[in-house]
Order: sequence, then structure tokens, then C-alpha cells
Amino acid sequence: MKKIQSALISVYYKDGLEPIVKALHDFGVVLYSTGGTQEYIENLNIPVVPVESLTGYPSILGGRVKTLHPLVFGAILGKRSDPAHVTDMQEYKIPEIDLVMVDLYPFEETVKSFEGKDLHDESPIIEKIDIGGPSMIRAAAKNHQDVLVVAAKNDYSHLLELLKEQQCHTSLEQRRQMAVKAFDICSAYDNAISNYFNQTNFITPFNYPRQSLRYGENPHQSAAFYGNLPEVFDQLHGKELSYNNLVDVEAAIHLIREFDATTFAIIKHTNVCGIAQSVVLEEAWKRALAGDPESAFGGVLVSNASIDDSTARAINELFFEVLIAPSFDDEALTILKTKKNRILLQLKQSALPKKQFKSMLNGVLIQNYDNDNVNEWKEVGGRNATAVEKADMLFANLVCKHLKSNAIALVKNLQLIGKGCGQTSRIDALRHAIEKANQFELDLKGAVLASDAFFPFDDCVKIAHAAGIDSFIQPGGSIRDADSVNYCKENNLVMVITGQRHFKH
Repeated sequence: MKKIQSALISVYYKDGLEPIVKALHDFGVVLYSTGGTQEYIENLNIPVVPVESLTGYPSILGGRVKTLHPLVFGAILGKRSDPAHVTDMQEYKIPEIDLVMVDLYPFEETVKSFEGKDLHDESPIIEKIDIGGPSMIRAAAKNHQDVLVVAAKNDYSHLLELLKEQQCHTSLEQRRQMAVKAFDICSAYDNAISNYFNQTNFITPFNYPRQSLRYGENPHQSAAFYGNLPEVFDQLHGKELSYNNLVDVEAAIHLIREFDATTFAIIKHTNVCGIAQSVVLEEAWKRALAGDPESAFGGVLVSNASIDDSTARAINELFFEVLIAPSFDDEALTILKTKKNRILLQLKQSALPKKQFKSMLNGVLIQNYDNDNVNEWKEVGGRNATAVEKADMLFANLVCKHLKSNAIALVKNLQLIGKGCGQTSRIDALRHAIEKANQFELDLKGAVLASDAFFPFDDCVKIAHAAGIDSFIQPGGSIRDADSVNYCKENNLVMVITGQRHFKH
């Protein structure tokens, strides 16, 4: 364990700083500071050494140069166990700094404040590009053998705990962990600046701090999450979200935001296995569950309506991992919290990301999210769709879009009653969907079928028709579209061509 005897504090955000400064003072730590932070500490009637008295230079160039000096960086970078370093520090009267508490100018926040405005003068943004801050953070993180670095206000409370619990001492492992966070923060900051100058309109995952996960898809795989989950939801109850939880949660959120009417859905391994709409939420839940009650076990549940107590009682009978909703009634929360590990997430109305990232080989694929449903509505079958059939087809097409390709969705009265997904042929996906509906004795007569891509032959239409399905929605584009269209015409079936494929790999 190493005792903190001196600290350099220069922070933009001062919320939560007071108890830390007082604790350091109580432990006899020598404090160095600059500018507004120095004034803040002085107003607490706590002694502080101005950095300019150490360097012999005042803050110059309008504040652009304050800490960029060999005496400051020597105090941070000097290796206490290296005789040559110790000799240099003695010769040049360089003190030792054991704690560097520095955050960064709010560059991203400043850029966001100018979004949608005509920016005639870039200087407010340029001046929020921090130079000294990242330099001191990197120096302290590099020398974590001797120096503790705190690079974000989110870690103020953690620092205060260390000071109190360990009497102002830190271990090498604790300093190393904070160094890792510091490097991640600097990396994200540099990426944000690069994105601004490249005029990119998206944020890469590595713009965010790193959050370690217990493991990846399997226990032998290490994993981490880069992102800002509190922007998306608040966790109200349950254990820490796992890698697989997060993957399913993302799939659930993107699915449920497709619908305005009261909808309940069940996700299993990123595929929707049950979904239904109803005026009453509990009824939507029961119909979603009825679509595939076996697959629902251990799944992720999601609703676009507030969870009331009657729905909570019905849900509580099933084992599930996660429940996501925009809000929960008090009684519903009491019921659902009876299982200590059950994860309850309150979804926020944050904007969905515009870009999707996927690791590939030794790089990353980037694409826009698939936020559409149909490009056109072209009825080419033997008859036009009724209002009920059209509503079912639009619903089915959205559901199918969220199934792994090859995908087929069977819907009746705004309820998923059969689905096939992730199959190597479309006809296999159809057979699986029909088998699922039959397994749970769901009547296919009058149901609609959505396909995520075109029918290469008319075999899918014939098989589905034989099972009782008489309405089809598909993107079209096969060189043999006419075969499927003609069969529908001959048998007075509905066929809608949308002109928009929805592969999901």
C-alpha cells in the first residue's frame, strides 16, 4: 500500500469535490491546484499551493498554458524506485505528486449545444479541446506504479471511499484499475474530437467509458461494454446485466419501438418468440405468451405500456430474466421484486442510434439501422386485402424484420402465432412456423404470412395456403415472382409486394 502525500487537483466539475478536499487536508496531504479549482479550495479555507508558484510561470495565453511545464510533469512521471529519476528530481527541485485529480473540458457537451445552429465562429468549440488535462491524465496513468489518477467526476465517490476506508493509502491494483479508466477516457475524448473535425454524424462505441462484464457469451470468454446505459434505461431491480442480457435487451428495445398501440413481446436469443397487441396490456401479455409458451421460459419481456398490478401478477407466474417497460405501478414493482435476481428496466424515451456496429474479421462493419417497414404497397394477388388483413400484414412485416433470416412470421388478429427464423432455406423457415402454430393449437385459417425476402419459387405460397393462410406480404424481386403471384390470382389470395427486403444476419 502506498500513502498519498501530495495531490494535484484541477477539475472542471466541482460537484462532490468538497468532501474529497477536506479528507485530503485532514490526512495532511499537500494540495496543488490552478485557476478556478485553486479558488474553490481557498474558499474552503484549506491551504493550497498554486501551480504557478511551482513552475514560476503564471497561467498564460488566455489559460491555454497552465500546467504544461517540466516541473509539473516531472512531479507526476518521476519513478520513485529509480535512482536516476530520484537524483534528477532532487537536482531540479521537483516534488512528488501521488494523486492527480483532473477531468476534461466538456467538448462533446459544447458540440451538442451548437447542434441545429449556424456556427459562424468555431472558437467556443475549439477552446474546449483540452490539452493539459489529457497530458496530465496520461502521465499519471503511465506512472500508476506510484501515482493514483482520477479522471472523471463519476469516480469522485470511489476516491472518497478509498481515502476513508484505507486511511489515504492505495494498492497497486487499485491504481492500475484507475489508470485503465483514465486511458479509456482519453481515448473516447480524442475520438469525439476526431469525429467533430471529420464531420461524422455518429458516435463509435469506443467514445464511451469501458464497463467490464462478468464474462461474454460463455463463461470462458472475457467481455466488456462501451456505452452509456443510463441514457437508455434505469435499472430498478435485479442482478448485473450480462453480455447475453444486453444483446437481448437491445433486440427487445428496437422491436418494441416499432409499435404505437399497446404491445407486449417476448424475446429469446434476440428473436421475438411471442408478440401481440391489445387494448388491455394483460391481454396483450397473455396472447404474446400463447404464441410460444415453451420458448418464453427464461426470456426477455418488453412492453411499450406501463406495467400494472394485474399484468404483473400474470407475468410473475413465469420465470424470465429481464422485463423492460416505460414505467411500473407501485404495486406491480412490489410483486415483481419478489425474485431478487429478476432484472427490471425502466425504458427512457431516448433517441435510437442511427448507426449499427458489428465486429468483423479484424475490423468493424457500420450500417444504418433498418428503421423502415414497406417501401410500397402493391397488391398483385387475386383480391385486395381487407382492413383487418392489412393491419395484420403490416404488423407481421415488422415482426419478421426482427427475426434472424431466413425468416417467416405468421400473424392473426395482431398476434404472432408461428415463426421460423435462422433457417438455411425459406421453405424450412415456413415449415417451422407452421409446426409452431400447430404445436400450440393456434388456428392458421385466415392468418397472414410475412417473409423477410422474396419467394424464390411458388412452393412457400402453396404450402402456406394448404395450411389455411390466404394473405402474403413479401418484398418481391425474384426472377420467378410471377409463379407466386399467379398462384395467388388463381386461388383468390392476397399478395402484397413491398419492394423492401429485411434481412437480419
